[in-house]
Amino acid sequence: MHVIRLGMAQFNPTVGAMASNTERIISLICEAEALSVDLLTFPEMAITGYPPEDLLFKPSFIQQNQESLRKITEHVNNTAVVIGFIDSLNKDKIYNAAALLYDKKLIDIYHKIHLPNYGVFDERRYFQEGARNVVFNIYNIGVGITICEDIWHKPGPAITQAQAGAQLLLNISASPYSVEKRKARQAMLSAMASDNIAIVAYNNMVGGQDELVFDGNSMLFDEKGALLAQGKQFEEDFIVHDLDIEAISRSRLHGTLYPKNTLPADQTATKVVYVNVPKSKPTGPKPTLPSRQIKPVEKLDEIYQALVLGTRDYIHKNGFCKVVIGLSGGIDSSLVGIIAVDALGAKNVTGIAMPSPYTSAESQLDAEKLARNLSINFSTIAINKILDSYLETLTDSFRNASPDTTEENIQARIRGNILMALSNKFGWLVLTTSNKSESATGYTTLYGDMAGGFAILKDIPKTMVYDLSRHRNRKAGREIIPASILTKAPSAELREGQQDIDTLPPYEILDPILKAYVEEGMTCEQIYALGFDVAVVRKVLQLVDSSEYKRRQSPPGIKITPLAFGRDRRLPITNLFKS
Repeated sequence: MHVIRLGMAQFNPTVGAMASNTERIISLICEAEALSVDLLTFPEMAITGYPPEDLLFKPSFIQQNQESLRKITEHVNNTAVVIGFIDSLNKDKIYNAAALLYDKKLIDIYHKIHLPNYGVFDERRYFQEGARNVVFNIYNIGVGITICEDIWHKPGPAITQAQAGAQLLLNISASPYSVEKRKARQAMLSAMASDNIAIVAYNNMVGGQDELVFDGNSMLFDEKGALLAQGKQFEEDFIVHDLDIEAISRSRLHGTLYPKNTLPADQTATKVVYVNVPKSKPTGPKPTLPSRQIKPVEKLDEIYQALVLGTRDYIHKNGFCKVVIGLSGGIDSSLVGIIAVDALGAKNVTGIAMPSPYTSAESQLDAEKLARNLSINFSTIAINKILDSYLETLTDSFRNASPDTTEENIQARIRGNILMALSNKFGWLVLTTSNKSESATGYTTLYGDMAGGFAILKDIPKTMVYDLSRHRNRKAGREIIPASILTKAPSAELREGQQDIDTLPPYEILDPILKAYVEEGMTCEQIYALGFDVAVVRKVLQLVDSSEYKRRQSPPGIKITPLAFGRDRRLPITNLFKS
């Protein structure tokens, strides 16, 4: 049998931390050599982290990344290594690239051909398109290398490589997580393998970077499209698998080479360059590999794990250890609290209750009970006296003006000031508790409950907040979030008897309208056709359109849905267009 041992190092780099990223890469190369891995892959831009954004305009950043590649190359011996980095031909042209290393030498470089420029991606701002497609002959095996977006294109570079004789298609990736994306990836990669009668190895980055979470879940498919192995989701992993190359040759000999793929070669970089890597067929015994079986994570647990990983990495990678949360006794702050504990540990989380004259006794008790259930530090700072002082100070300025949301917002802003004071004094990062439904409609106070350093629920609609809270309780097998919090009517408790439905439609109506308008780009008429009340739809859309200025000033938060506020959705604040 012609068998080679493939390794995929699914690891978590930090953007710009090239020294520590490089040390980690070298240690994984050593681990691979100890396992007699013949061919090892790392994710896209493994050396620099992804996305580096405008750091790419700094010549010293590019230089350090290239120095790191040279250092890594010195540690490559008997294992051929494919690793993502930034290549530059001159100061004006840089490329998202993959280097092939072997025997302390840089063998060749592949430049990413298809540069994504949609959603959170902005690669055309920085990189030049690659114009050279390569098939490497390693161990007498045709190996094609592509980078992330390249493999999604039909026709595309990977198909061209297969048509030129590549039996093993390697794709190194930094593909951010969103709900249901794993299924789409798996279906696409499986079809790529079976359509081209080739083994497909997909190595994806893992970890949090600002608003993005990379979920790992690297995958390996045989030439029939069957899943051979996969990496863990939301964790670093090292996937090693022995590949039967002869099976590909047999499959290609027993029928039409491309029975399903009738697509023409990619019109970009259609000419394939063949590069020979002087490495003989692997021989001799190899260490036995332990069996591994990774079960897919169900949807709610997948989302929850993404929030935990994104929170942990944002806080730790930015040099913080501890966080503080305003605990209202409501569902949003409760979910933020439990995610923070799962991400950082209870000793690193502090909850602050800040009751006003309108805070119910039940809410105060719920906040205390949640804090006990989480075993976090907890204290109460009543804001009654501060509120009275504010209102007294503003008496003359507010003369002859009736009370309205101004007085309500003052309470939220007092709380924001208290949390920021604790943050300044003790170095705690403030976790904002607003959710996507509130942010979408502007049902949140600028410089009040929007204040903070990180918004865990920024892309989580209110109905999903409840789903995730119940899921976490089920997973724990007990009521960490008290049932009273889950069942009471949502309220900001900023005036007597206030409920969210006084201002907004019920969330089970609001959230589908927001999804249709914000995430799916539907028009008013299309949303009406779904059966929603015309007046309700008009009100919701007006709230969304008029709240852009608030969202622009909100803290970063974790992207979960296919279209999140911020990097995904970029609308002008000054905007009089009406559809």
